[in-house]
Amino acid sequence: MIRRAALLYFGLAGLIILVALVMGAPFTVRLSVEALALSLIALGLNIQWGYGGLFNFGVMGFIMVGGFAVTFISVPVNIEFWGSEGPFMLLKVLIAAGIGALLIMGANRLHRLGASPRWHRSAQVAAWIVAYIMYRSQIDPAAKYIEAEAGFVGGLGLPVIFGWMFGGLLAAGIAYIIGKIALGLRTDYLAIATIGISEIIRALIKNMDWLTRGTLTVSPIPWPVPRPQDYQAFGVDTFNSFVFARAGYLAVVIVVVIIALFLIQRAYGGPWGRMMRAIRDNHISAASMGKDVKSRQLEIFIFGAVLMGIGGAILTSFAQIYDPGGYQPINHTFIIWVMVIVGGAGNNFGALFGGVFIYIVWVLSEPISQAMFINISQFSEGVGWGAIPDIESRSLQMRVFVLGLVITLALRYAPRGLIPEVVRK
Repeated sequence: MIRRAALLYFGLAGLIILVALVMGAPFTVRLSVEALALSLIALGLNIQWGYGGLFNFGVMGFIMVGGFAVTFISVPVNIEFWGSEGPFMLLKVLIAAGIGALLIMGANRLHRLGASPRWHRSAQVAAWIVAYIMYRSQIDPAAKYIEAEAGFVGGLGLPVIFGWMFGGLLAAGIAYIIGKIALGLRTDYLAIATIGISEIIRALIKNMDWLTRGTLTVSPIPWPVPRPQDYQAFGVDTFNSFVFARAGYLAVVIVVVIIALFLIQRAYGGPWGRMMRAIRDNHISAASMGKDVKSRQLEIFIFGAVLMGIGGAILTSFAQIYDPGGYQPINHTFIIWVMVIVGGAGNNFGALFGGVFIYIVWVLSEPISQAMFINISQFSEGVGWGAIPDIESRSLQMRVFVLGLVITLALRYAPRGLIPEVVRK
């Protein structure tokens, strides 16, 4: 298995070198940064599904949360917002939300005071209604005021690395809430629930203009390393400035991926990993041995979400723009699942390989298809059959076909992935 993995990684390195020779160094470095960021997200999904058997189809939601986090932390401070009544109005929103949360928590504990089930349920419903009314009575005027006076809240102007860390922390908090609600569901219901929650997150972020600017987007988002403009200010030409800047960003991402991979490998090779495999393979037997299955599943769900949030933050800061309208399930959920399935679920090196390989296939399939269609169109037009219409849109659609073909071949000839899980006994 080690030899097989080494050969696959050697072939992947050759593919990247070939891309660099054909497409150029700036394109290849950018491709590598995005591929490694998506590989980090694939590692997070591999933790959830490959280790714990949890079907999380809400990957896009955690990626969006990571992107929002780095935007909020690293974007410069909005003086217009802090100089207005907006902060005081948001403070009242937080107070109203806190009081509402206390009401709900109190209603949930009425049964401990001897309340009947009927009164307990009635109190819970009433608490949620009152909490919602209190929250909306404060957030609606605050949102309108902020959008009219300052546009949006803005950021904190802190270093980007803190934004990446906050992305993982915020994703972990949301994963905790989701896990407490949904992890008791059966596998297929969990998948449906996470899809719905992901769409809720996207709708919230897309429509909270006072906080995220919504479809108006936020840019530019700073980098943790010097940008091309910084190199050009010192006299470096345009070509080399992009190479140097993106190479520096790539080096930082490589360090993050190596640290994450090292920690995951250590955890998976120890008693914690053996326990997770036992829960994944037969949770009933694991529970009979005294393991707290739901708590362990919640734990692994949070760990995976942390990597997804960090990966989403890395992608957003690299693009230097946060556009909630640009997130699509096929680009930010389906492709991550393909990476893990093709690479090998339960194997971190398989997920890493699948992340880089699948993203390269995804990106290159469009220009290769376009070149193929152009040549076929010229030939068909030359023989009198007519040109192929809408070549650009057809080429874009070919990415989905190529991805489907790759996963079909992988499931046929390598059902456990190109680098499958190896369980040492």
